[in-house]
Amino acid sequence: MADLAINFKGIQSPNPFWIASGPASNTKHQAINAFEAGWGGVVWKTIGNPIKNVSSLYGAVNYGGQKVMGFTNLELISDRGVSENLKEIQEVKRLFPKQAIIASLMVETREEWQTIVRRCEDAGADGLELNFGCPHGMCERGMGSAVGQEPKILEELLAWVKDVAKIPVLAKLTPNITDIIEPGLAAQRGHADGVSLINTIKSIVGVDLDDFVPFPKGRGASTNGGYCGPAVKPIALHMVGSLARHEDFNIAISGIGGISDWRDAAEFIALGCTSVQACTAPMHYGYRIVEDMIDGLNNYLNQKKMKSVNDLRGRALPQYREWGELDINYKAVAVIHADKCIGCQLCYIACEDGSHQAISIQNAAQNNRVPEIIEDACVGCNLCALVCPVDGCITMEDKDPKSGFDSWNQMIQENRFNPTDTVLPAS
Repeated sequence: MADLAINFKGIQSPNPFWIASGPASNTKHQAINAFEAGWGGVVWKTIGNPIKNVSSLYGAVNYGGQKVMGFTNLELISDRGVSENLKEIQEVKRLFPKQAIIASLMVETREEWQTIVRRCEDAGADGLELNFGCPHGMCERGMGSAVGQEPKILEELLAWVKDVAKIPVLAKLTPNITDIIEPGLAAQRGHADGVSLINTIKSIVGVDLDDFVPFPKGRGASTNGGYCGPAVKPIALHMVGSLARHEDFNIAISGIGGISDWRDAAEFIALGCTSVQACTAPMHYGYRIVEDMIDGLNNYLNQKKMKSVNDLRGRALPQYREWGELDINYKAVAVIHADKCIGCQLCYIACEDGSHQAISIQNAAQNNRVPEIIEDACVGCNLCALVCPVDGCITMEDKDPKSGFDSWNQMIQENRFNPTDTVLPAS
């Protein structure tokens, strides 16, 4: 069996799977249930000066028969006192000394930050996660994403914490920003031991067309919430990968955003994450999903002959490149496998109206409704394969695998791209 244990800059965890800070990590009862199910760590729901929540709290986007493809919440930080939360952290840590407990924190002043850091350390927390990402409620008070969107402030607040912290400190970053590199590097300059990303995305998931109140509905009104769940995974992967491959970034990453199974986790780890966090999935399906996550990741690592989850970390980063570095000579062409084709012709419709008119149905009547690829017109866009309802019916094949490598950057550097028709006539 592969070794799933990780060391996140001093935070020891028996596996990389952590419950993310949120509704699923709110109490001693929940943390105990999570650890008994097999989770390696729990990032406690954010502790600070207690708040008062509104109702209703949650909304969702359902799509194609799937419930909770996207999830939004209006929930703020813990509505329980600091002492109550820290007492429960201390009790859970005593029961589960080998699992990781990370205290998520959000306060305002330097004195508050340094005081709560010391109190968390006294309670036995293994690490701290500073919540610089909450996109609603708290940001209007100058906290949460209001900090994460201001790299200089983020760096200063981290410095306050690092002045007194004796345990590892993570900065949780907001995706509600133009470029994740800036706050990531600011966290590093502030001497964070790692970053967590992404936090939720500012969102409205829908509007009731009878009374015109956005979801989730309060009494006569609502507001924007934080979007998460499977729908945000592509955004999270992009931000994680962008930061992990940056030449000046060299601290650890805890990946968050739509992680629901072992494959999701493996993708985040392959893009540079040491640990991965999940909140929406355990809220939807329960803590027990971690059993399949552990078994699945173990089996995958064994199949790949990797002895440790650490061998997977960052394996996808060399293949994540800028557009101008891609092989411009690569020529993929769609191939329809007639033995699998059911004749629905969705590929033809998609290509005809949405792509390059590279599929013909002229001879489909004589060929059991199987469309034909017009190779000279096919640009390898993948659209036909994506809309096809039959797995493996349409594949993309390299028509010239021995062609030499070339890229847009090389063509520009060597002045080899000379278009014949441009906006301005040639001088």
